[in-house]
Amino acid sequence: MTASLIRSSVCLALLLAAGSAVQAQRHREPLTQAEIDQIRDASWEPQKRLTLYIQFTRARLVKLEDMRSDPKTKDRPRQTHDLLDDFQLLYDELNDNIDTYVDRKDDIRKPLKLIIGADTEFQAKLRALKDAADVPADEARQYEFVLNNVLDTVDTSTEDHRKLLAYQEDAAKHKKLNANSSAKNGKPE
Repeated sequence: MTASLIRSSVCLALLLAAGSAVQAQRHREPLTQAEIDQIRDASWEPQKRLTLYIQFTRARLVKLEDMRSDPKTKDRPRQTHDLLDDFQLLYDELNDNIDTYVDRKDDIRKPLKLIIGADTEFQAKLRALKDAADVPADEARQYEFVLNNVLDTVDTSTEDHRKLLAYQEDAAKHKKLNANSSAKNGKPE
């Protein structure tokens, strides 16, 4: 009976350890529930959905700037890292959505113009963070990797967005885009 109890205890301990390991591996969701609902409601409206992603991504940069300028902030390097990571996740999601709408041949010229403008803004703010002279070197090292990744992603994507806009402009001239596919009963064609 004692051996059975020990085996049961060991099994229970292993299950608890495995469950906590899985929990630790889960990635934070960068969107709030309200933001998720807004994104879901705009699933077939490219202009609205992409504009929401710009808005939410921009909000993470504003939150980052506010946090960094607050002298009462504790654990600034970790919070900087986490907010940059949230920015990266949202920006990647923005790009995934662009790819989806391009695959559907949706006309996304209007939101692309907004995205390109936001790209320029994002690049400037991220470079300002990277070049900030008042950040101790040991603090900057704690988020340097994620910051460089974000900058590389935004730089590459900015060029891709410009090329895509030029392609979409040309495709629109030849009527190769679904001009209003998202407005028809809220369903894809």
